[in-house]
Amino acid sequence: MARVTVEDCLENVENRFKLVMISTHRARQLARGSRDALLPWENDKPTVMALREIAEGKVDASVLDEPVEAAPVRVRPEFEPGSHPEE
Repeated sequence: MARVTVEDCLENVENRFKLVMISTHRARQLARGSRDALLPWENDKPTVMALREIAEGKVDASVLDEPVEAAPVRVRPEFEPGSHPEE
């Protein structure tokens, strides 16, 4: 896994503040599964993957226009309706 630095990302983003906005938005997309990664996962967390994608020029400010969809709600089987007998 190659180390990604802020300087690597700033070659593709105009300033640090915009970098924070882009990387957090992209990391949320990846973490919630609403978008697929554009690079191969190398045991990275979503934040690192987002920064790697920015450094490689795969993600830019246009990602801010895309929605961050909520992750599907998962109900544990023991809490599903009808799983407990009425007392």
